Amino acid sequence: MVDNMPRESTKAPRHPRIAVVWSVLSAEIERFAAGTGATMRILDVGGGSGGFAVPLAELGHDVTVVEPSANALASLRQRAADAGVTDRLTAVQADADELPDVAEPASADLVLCHNVLEMVDYPDTALDALAKTCAPGGAVSVLVANRIAAVLGKALSGQFATALDLLADVDGVAEGRDTLKRRFETATLTALVGGSGLVTEQVHGVGVVGDLVQVPENAAGEALREFELATAARVPFRDMATRIHLLARKPMR
Repeated sequence: MVDNMPRESTKAPRHPRIAVVWSVLSAEIERFAAGTGATMRILDVGGGSGGFAVPLAELGHDVTVVEPSANALASLRQRAADAGVTDRLTAVQADADELPDVAEPASADLVLCHNVLEMVDYPDTALDALAKTCAPGGAVSVLVANRIAAVLGKALSGQFATALDLLADVDGVAEGRDTLKRRFETATLTALVGGSGLVTEQVHGVGVVGDLVQVPENAAGEALREFELATAARVPFRDMATRIHLLARKPMR
């Protein structure tokens, strides 16, 4: 597993809360370009209004967004039109569990699945579908809620009963008081990903402190971004972050 923070494309968004994910994706794009020089085929499952999809299309890649919300897709189309990338972006209204019906096997060089596995009924089935749509040698980017961060957050705010519930529950949720179906830890996520036949290459924490502080627009914001990048792969900071980001590779045939 790679411990160092990969380089980031100069064209990627630099907001502190997404700097780590963009750094990883930028390095993957550079790796692909060095190997083939071709445009990437990117599938963004649960891509919402295009926070990742539109910037990726602006970088010249062909992006398909699979998203169940009609409102989010309407915002995506408007955002793509404003950015002038409608010809490189395809919107498909579907749930993650419908992925086998809307995406061809081995059709994507890079698959994004951000903030989705917490909400689906069967995350193992969803990961199997993601792996199937990924081309051999391609990568899958997974972003999930971190159980450890949730426990610490509740404890630090004095909600000790809820913190204990999150700690004791096998899925890391507080029954009857939670909007998520599950949270993950690094070990449980890598095991789940491995079960789909993907090989974990990188694990980073996203939001070590970025979700706990006001994000300034001045030089302090850049300092926060650099702090997030510097701590994202370092234990114990990585395992205390609000979310876990994992990049996995589909083995070549």
